[in-house]
Amino acid sequence: MNVGAAVRRVRAYGGQFLLLAVLTLVVTLLISGVPRLVNRLAEQGLRAQLNSEPAARRDLSYTTSLASATARRTAMGDAVERFDALAAQMPPQVRSAVTERWYSVETAPARVVGPDLAARNLLVNLGLRAMPDVQGASTLVEGAWPSETYVPDRPIEVALDVDVARKLNLRAGSQLRIGNTDDKGRLLDGAPLVVAGLFRPVDRANGIWDGLPQLLRIIEPQGDGEPFVMVGVVAQSALNKRAVAGWPIQSNWRYRLGVDRIDARELDQLIDGLQVMQRNQPTGLTLTQGVDVPLRAFAAQIDAVRTLLAVIAAGVLATLAGLIVLAASLATRRRRSEFALLRARGGGATAGARRSLAESVLVVPVAAALGWWLGTLFPGAPDPTTPYVIAVTVLVTLALPLATLAVRAGGAARRDLIRVRPSARRLTVEISLLLLAGLAAVLLRRRGLTLGEVDPLLVSVPVLLAVAAAVLALRAYPWPLLLVSRLAARTRGSVAFLGTARAGRAAVAAPLVVVVLAIGTAAFCAVVAAGVDASRERAAAQIVPADAVIRGERFAPDTIDELGRLPGVRAVTRVLYEDDERLASDEVGTDAFIEQTDVLLVDGSGLDTVARESQVDLPVPAALRTARPGPGPLPAIVSPAVAADLAKAGLDDSAFISVQGQRYEFRVAGTQDGFPLLAANASRFVILPWQALPTRTTIPVPTSLLIAGDSLDAEALRVAGDQGQARYQRNGTITGRERPLGVTVDTRADVRRDLGEGGANGVLAFGFVAGAVGGTVLGLLAIAFTVLAGARARGQVLSRLRTLGLSRRQWRGLLLVELTPLVAVSVLTGALVGALLPLLLNPVLGLSAFTSGVPVRVAFEPSLVAAVLALGAIALGFAVAVEALNNRRLRLGEVLRLGEES
Repeated sequence: MNVGAAVRRVRAYGGQFLLLAVLTLVVTLLISGVPRLVNRLAEQGLRAQLNSEPAARRDLSYTTSLASATARRTAMGDAVERFDALAAQMPPQVRSAVTERWYSVETAPARVVGPDLAARNLLVNLGLRAMPDVQGASTLVEGAWPSETYVPDRPIEVALDVDVARKLNLRAGSQLRIGNTDDKGRLLDGAPLVVAGLFRPVDRANGIWDGLPQLLRIIEPQGDGEPFVMVGVVAQSALNKRAVAGWPIQSNWRYRLGVDRIDARELDQLIDGLQVMQRNQPTGLTLTQGVDVPLRAFAAQIDAVRTLLAVIAAGVLATLAGLIVLAASLATRRRRSEFALLRARGGGATAGARRSLAESVLVVPVAAALGWWLGTLFPGAPDPTTPYVIAVTVLVTLALPLATLAVRAGGAARRDLIRVRPSARRLTVEISLLLLAGLAAVLLRRRGLTLGEVDPLLVSVPVLLAVAAAVLALRAYPWPLLLVSRLAARTRGSVAFLGTARAGRAAVAAPLVVVVLAIGTAAFCAVVAAGVDASRERAAAQIVPADAVIRGERFAPDTIDELGRLPGVRAVTRVLYEDDERLASDEVGTDAFIEQTDVLLVDGSGLDTVARESQVDLPVPAALRTARPGPGPLPAIVSPAVAADLAKAGLDDSAFISVQGQRYEFRVAGTQDGFPLLAANASRFVILPWQALPTRTTIPVPTSLLIAGDSLDAEALRVAGDQGQARYQRNGTITGRERPLGVTVDTRADVRRDLGEGGANGVLAFGFVAGAVGGTVLGLLAIAFTVLAGARARGQVLSRLRTLGLSRRQWRGLLLVELTPLVAVSVLTGALVGALLPLLLNPVLGLSAFTSGVPVRVAFEPSLVAAVLALGAIALGFAVAVEALNNRRLRLGEVLRLGEES
């Protein structure tokens, strides 16, 4: 084949080959570049999620139990020996992620006494800890570091954090004694101890200080008569001496995983490695780690979003493949006379295909290589996409010669008619396609999708269903137009009749399929995105069914009134939650032998008021809202699992449950799968109406408070909650006078924001935006192909009609009437497919990972109708503009030349 001649033909048909090259470039760019972007966004999301957690959450901590070390060589020597050994035993994927590590040996806190402590009547326990590198991570403020030189009868030297020491009235040189105490708290066998020096950490965020109990913080007394607890640093030789003397010691080895060392693409391997470590703990050691919790949550999101992206990518790539086929077919049809002449001059049956192949080889591989190279410039770690790029390059290169063979085989038959009775071949293909789409849909619902993996058949279900819908639309398309055409024939004027008649005979099979694919992909993304957003709203209302919630241990009853006086607060209601309560069959507490159940007390009317004031859609069951004090059991809303157990035990009319030490009788008044303030996966719960509880000496105390209001000050709510807990403590109602933990304040707005940010939400948003925008743009491009496919035929008709007196205004009307059905049926079919696909795919996509476990519901969106109408108008205007530009380029007066192809 003459290369020079091929180059001249490429130049002669530059527009057609440029279109093919651009489509090839876009395909290879997407294949090579999008995975990099996804990996980049996933990496950023993982880092943001891990950085939002306390750094100590990434620690893998091995600890021994408190025991005597007299049989060991030395306490510190054993710790050093096992330090590297434990790291070497880690699975490779875990070991490679470790960036920092520390070890320490410490004694149990023992009573310490001395004049400086007695001056303030302080009761203190002190733990001794030996740890290397502490001097490099801190600055000596006063005194000296404990000496490593062993001197008989020298007091134990200890270094303390300067803030800790000053809070306990200690200084460098303070003389103390440390040892065990008797039952009355008196020191029995105290050893002399001296505060050798005070230090201040260079960086309090340094992981070396995260060991528990912490060196930089005093543990406050847990109740009256309980001591303060602190930890001091001693020399390794001093710790060894205490261990040899029989003091119980504990060793700790901590390994911190670095955020930058964790690859989002290998989370499953890392999680598996952590599971292996958990199962194969060395004898005598306890492994403590919590990093697998955020890693599993992020992995669930990534698996779900990768599956969703595979579905979206299938639609986009199928649309691009259809556009490439349309471009090749359109280019070949324009050159049909050239190939016919080549055949008439003695060329073989494949001569035209060989010529097209030579031209395609000059254009497609170059465009594919350029697209692949541009894709490599995208940020992010690469995926092994080179084989796919090569396969796409080969297929696109063959598209033009195959289209040439198809045109040659098709002969010169008319292409402007759709026969009412299709050929047996076409009917067989269409029925087979419909059956394949139905079978794939059934397999999808039965097998589901393995999240994070790509099953080519099942991921292609949306494509198959879109094509099947397009086939059905093509079958139904001519009939209403035929009816409209007959009605138009009875009216005056020729525009409506000619327009509907030509629209009914238009050959739009392939372009219509591509438009449906593109618009269906865009609509699918829009509908699923709206469903996820609405489900996040429901999840936020599930967690905080008000404007804010204060969670604590127990609040004084007057806390509600105190909160009601805060600025912006409109309503407050009380809630009590206790988990793992036992059900009883009678008032004396006979066990009903039913699994433990969570119990929730709510003031039905108060909850309804707060939800209404907060504009939360929370239908409070009538059994809870209208219940009033009276004889008989309380009406209760229970979960289906609890209801089934009670019915099986014959207790659905009367059962008892304990709430804060008080037993209440209840009956099943209704069942619900879930309820606000409970976990989304809670399957066993009993909800009682607070306002209907019988009057008793001991009344329940709220553990949470729901607030409705405007511009709520979270800090003011936190202070009021802490004060409410403190008042409850001062009343002497807390057993043992234990100090309650500080309250937590969550607002619904903050919860909603957290659900939509962080984690893999960046990848999810990218998928929705890319799918919606890409589908819309490609749909408009496919509509342009639809217009161009019949442009020459319309040009001939227009030229003839213009010679018969058709005005320019009538021509515009004729064009609008002809194109409107084409655009409408394609856009509406695609929108319908996109709206129905989520109903099929939503249960298997696992998108509840983005909604705190709340199932994603996909429902009809009124805004979708407006979007479809707007898109249809834009598409119609675009189609008319393309037709007008094409007619100007063709110069309609020249299309009536003898032999002009349609």
